[in-house]
Amino acid sequence: MSNLEKKIETRESERFLVFTLNGEKYALTLLKVKEVIALTKTTPMPYMPSYFKGIMNLRGKVISVIDLRLKFKMKESGESSETTIIILDIDSLSVGVVVDSVDFVLSPPAEHIQPAPDVEGHIGAEYVEGVVEHEEKLVLIVDIEKTVNANEIKHHLKKSA
Repeated sequence: MSNLEKKIETRESERFLVFTLNGEKYALTLLKVKEVIALTKTTPMPYMPSYFKGIMNLRGKVISVIDLRLKFKMKESGESSETTIIILDIDSLSVGVVVDSVDFVLSPPAEHIQPAPDVEGHIGAEYVEGVVEHEEKLVLIVDIEKTVNANEIKHHLKKSA
């Protein structure tokens, strides 16, 4: 099997976790998700970017937490009972991302995933991997590795220490 065939086969079986930010649906690859937890208190860190909420203790492990609304330059909305933290594994770093809600898992056929549009919006095109239609609405597939850049987080953490 060629690399191209493997990539197509992987894309065929790829599943995405769909979440909401400011009323819009977004998705990220389920393979990066370790778990989903309720919003918990974070400890702020000095000299960090505005989207960096702080750090938290998750079963004895310190996790950096980012607010995706702020990372995508959206207005900060209040927290609700559905506000959630998605714990991700990005380049051997555990990172939490705050979202308004986690909605469902989506398994679209590969041919239904369209390339990212080349437009300006709340989130830059560099953070979008593709677009898929679900129930007559478009869902942006976020490139979570570019969005949550592990090297950038490590760099900021070293600077603030």
